[in-house]
Amino acid sequence: MSLETTAVVFEQPKQLALSQVTLASPGDADCVIDIEWSGISTGTERLLWQGRMPPFPGMGYPLVPGYESIGRVVSAGEASGLYQGDRVFVPGSRGFSNVRGLFGGAAARVVAPAERLIPIGDTLAEEGVLLALAGTAYHALAVSGRLVLPELIVGHGVLGRLIARLVVALDGPSPRVWETNPARRTAEQGYAVIDPADDGRSDYRVICDVSGDAGILDSLIARLARGGQIVLAGFYEQALSFTFPPAFMREARLQVAAEWQPEDMTQVMTLVRSGRLSLDGLITHCVDASQAASAYRTAFEDSNCLKMILDWRSCQ
Repeated sequence: MSLETTAVVFEQPKQLALSQVTLASPGDADCVIDIEWSGISTGTERLLWQGRMPPFPGMGYPLVPGYESIGRVVSAGEASGLYQGDRVFVPGSRGFSNVRGLFGGAAARVVAPAERLIPIGDTLAEEGVLLALAGTAYHALAVSGRLVLPELIVGHGVLGRLIARLVVALDGPSPRVWETNPARRTAEQGYAVIDPADDGRSDYRVICDVSGDAGILDSLIARLARGGQIVLAGFYEQALSFTFPPAFMREARLQVAAEWQPEDMTQVMTLVRSGRLSLDGLITHCVDASQAASAYRTAFEDSNCLKMILDWRSCQ
């Protein structure tokens, strides 16, 4: 089996190529997976693309991005517990021998530890790339160790929509969503989407912010009830700050939510398989991986693009 494959490589900030790379050698607990679809993150990958990603272990260029992939196992190590033909969600890979593999999922073939792979069967196809965001959305609700359902969600991108859908799926009160972009203000079943300027409430007990806007805290604190909580579920590249007296008067609480954990994904898969959580309608663009350069530009620059995915099947 060839350990050469085609991958998206960020050669330098704002410089992308489809290149041949060499996979890391698989071990007994690893699987080799032929990727069918991979998602483009407009948060983490945008920062990598722009060269503004804060330092992380493994960070540097040239680099293969991607941590939202779906594929088929083509070779399973004896200790992997998986089998050839299994469709799995791939949250990244073991990397490559000749380029950096921070995340490393945007490639036609990857090697990954079986313990990180999530078998999804054939009921999910390309929409399975959304599982990472769905798991992260669930984690934002459960980060305190128990489910805390927001009354207000700030931002109606894919993550905001998934959080709102989860609140509805978990039988919480219908949330309200703020969105400043009129093109993204289309309401979905179960909740309302409004311009923040049209909201007169200032008694929210739980607000979940996915905007990534480092300057938003003062405006959110002003909308809190006494003892209210703000969950920061976006990724903020700049320093966050807030004016203390309003937060003091409200005894405001701040909670930071990071990426999904295995227990979050277990809950999400249960909700998806039961039909309570739908992933439909969130992927707006699908492009052949050979057109990756234009796909990344669209994902990062077109506000009408909710979620862009790359189709790798022609590259196998």
